[in-house]
Amino acid sequence: MPVIKIMNISGEIVGEKTLSDEVFGASVHVSAMHQVVVAQLAHARQGTASTKMRGEVRGGGKKPWKQKHTGRARAGSSRSPLWVGGGVVHGPKPRSYSLKVNKKVRALAMRSALSMRVIEQSLCAVESFGFEVPSTKKMKGFIDSLKAKKVLFLLDQRDENVVRSASNIPGAKVLHVDSINVLDLVHHDHVVATPAVLEKLEEVYAR
Repeated sequence: MPVIKIMNISGEIVGEKTLSDEVFGASVHVSAMHQVVVAQLAHARQGTASTKMRGEVRGGGKKPWKQKHTGRARAGSSRSPLWVGGGVVHGPKPRSYSLKVNKKVRALAMRSALSMRVIEQSLCAVESFGFEVPSTKKMKGFIDSLKAKKVLFLLDQRDENVVRSASNIPGAKVLHVDSINVLDLVHHDHVVATPAVLEKLEEVYAR
């Protein structure tokens, strides 16, 4: 059974927590994680880039000069893609970049990401942050004790003091348990979660 450390906000180890082997001790499927991360990044794209083809550009209805006897190259429209101010050939149009990922693959990717964090010993629990008021100094001290540049904090309920304490620290991010995703789990060096979050993950992602 996977075991992780329980720490206090001072960075001291105060205990251990045993986790579900099914969720936190699963085989790591890199391909599933890659598929989900690519889908997440694609879904974040706006897809609003747009250009006008020669038929959409204003003007150009009149033939610039007669077909023959001018010595110039033939031209039928001043909005030809060859002309300055003309249309664009094969340019981008608004589209959706979203990719479909099956539920089972998403769940497999989440179990893989969580298990990878346990294997790398980059997942720990914090019983309580105990911030009565926001304190960037305390939060920075805790992050320094983890020896990590990018830390992801997972909360079971919104704590404004924790959010504000981490908001001015580069590389620190706070997420609610309902917003946990594979991209953030993979992107950050260390993950810090409350016991309630870990129990929720075991409940949701157990097969």
